Amino acid sequence: MSQTPPPIQYAPLPYQPLLGTRVPADIDLVVIHCTELPDLAMAREYGERVLYDSGTGNSGHFYIDRDGSIHQYVDIARIAHHVRGHNPRSVGIELVNRGRYPHWLDSRHQAMDEPYTEAQLQALQALLQWMAQTLPSLRWIAGHEELDTTFEPASDDPTVQVPRKRDPGPLFPWPRVLGSTRLQPLPR
Repeated sequence: MSQTPPPIQYAPLPYQPLLGTRVPADIDLVVIHCTELPDLAMAREYGERVLYDSGTGNSGHFYIDRDGSIHQYVDIARIAHHVRGHNPRSVGIELVNRGRYPHWLDSRHQAMDEPYTEAQLQALQALLQWMAQTLPSLRWIAGHEELDTTFEPASDDPTVQVPRKRDPGPLFPWPRVLGSTRLQPLPR
């Protein structure tokens, strides 16, 4: 098999040099996210926001837009902040999808009903195949919702608890994606 990457537009975040480093051989997990934002431009804006004393913010490594274009915001040799407790070992892939936007924690707006596009899914499969070939320790894949199972008070009613993260959500085609890669679901 070829180790040629799919077309990737490299556009590192301004704070990338401040992110911790790691040896790519230590990466054994891919985490699938959806942006829960309306478009790639807003996802970039959110990714550039500095949230921590280190001068860094929250971002995945790769973003896949609805047209199937792949954008890399963080080098895989850097530790991006994309999922609690698993960042040093994982690569975060964000699929542009509105999710619950803009009412993420509103108990009346928890449906995630935007389907992923065919172009996104094909690009994701190509990216996963390339990563599996080039990162020899890569073995596992998981959704953000599986790794961050925290519940928070709903923004509309603090007596109701809603999931903090639901992505990639119920419309993500796990059987198709798992059938196209050697990566396995992360054991629970």
